[in-house]
Amino acid sequence: MSVRATDRLSRLLAMVPWLLNRQGVPLDEAARHFDITEAQLVKDLELLFVCGMPGHMPDDLIEAEWDSGRVYLDNAEAISRPLRLAPDEAISLIAGLRTLAELPGIHDRRAVESALVKLSAAAQDAVGAASRLTIDLGVGAAEETLRTAREALRLRRRLRLRYVVPARDETTERDVDLMRVTNVGGRWYLEAWCHRAEGVRTFRVDRVAGAELLDVDGTPPPDAVSRDADDDRLFTPSEDDLLVTLDVEPRGRWVAEYYPVESTEELAGGRLRVALRVANPRWVPRLILRLGGAGRIVSPPELADQAVAAARAALAGY
Repeated sequence: MSVRATDRLSRLLAMVPWLLNRQGVPLDEAARHFDITEAQLVKDLELLFVCGMPGHMPDDLIEAEWDSGRVYLDNAEAISRPLRLAPDEAISLIAGLRTLAELPGIHDRRAVESALVKLSAAAQDAVGAASRLTIDLGVGAAEETLRTAREALRLRRRLRLRYVVPARDETTERDVDLMRVTNVGGRWYLEAWCHRAEGVRTFRVDRVAGAELLDVDGTPPPDAVSRDADDDRLFTPSEDDLLVTLDVEPRGRWVAEYYPVESTEELAGGRLRVALRVANPRWVPRLILRLGGAGRIVSPPELADQAVAAARAALAGY
C-alpha cells in the first residue's frame, strides 16, 4: 500500500519527540503506537538517520540505533519540540471558528465549540487579537433577510419569501419551513421545505426580495431531509428553473452523470437526449463550448442561438 509523502512526514515529525522520551522502547511497541509494521518503522528510522541540521556533517545528523530490537535516538533535540501554531495562524483559526460557531444550521456545533475551547486554551495570546477581528462573509444588503431567517430557525416559525426567479424574470411568493442557513463560496443560501413545491429547495439569499416571519409553526415535515455537509451538490432542481434539452454524442454522455437531470432518452448511434433544469441558463452555452461539438441545444431555441453566438465569438478570436 502506497503512503503519501505528507502522511509520512507528519508521522516522522511526531515520531522524533515520542522516541526521544522513550529511549530503548521495543521496535514492536513503537510500531503499534504509530499503527505501522516493524518493517515500515525501520524504513522510517533509516530515513531519520540521514536527516538533521543543515551542513550534513556527522554531528548534524540524527543518530538512530535499533539493531538490538530496541530504539535509541540522539542528536534530534532541534526537532523534538512539539509542533506549535504561529501567532497569525492561531488568530486566524480562532476567528474562523468563532464565526462558524455563530452560523445557524451548523450540523455539529458541539464539535466546533469544543475545538474553539481547546484552541483558545492552547493559544491564549491569540484570543484577544482574534476577538478584535470581524469576518465578512458577504452578507451586505442581505443582512435583514438573514436576521429574519435566524429568528425563524430559533422560534421554529414559518417564513413567507418573495423570491426572484431569473429564468422567468418574475418574483414568486412561497411559504417555507427553514432547515438551515449556509454559506458556500461567499454566497448565503436558505435550505427549506417549500410548501409550494412540496419538497426541499435551496434559495439564494441575494434573490430574496422579502422575508416575512409568520405566526405559524415552521417545523419541517419528517420527509424533509437536509443534504449532508460534505455533499457538494448543494442545489436541487426546481419547477421554477428553466427546462433545457440537450442532445449529446457518446463522448458527451458524462453530462447526464455530472448534472442532476430530469430525464434521459437513448438516441441512435449511442447519442443521448438529456433534459435538465437550470436556475441560471447563462452557463449552458459555455457547457456546449466545453463539449466541443459533442452536444447541441434542442430547446429552448433562444438558448441555442446564444450558444451559436458564443461559438462564433470564440472562433473570431482565432
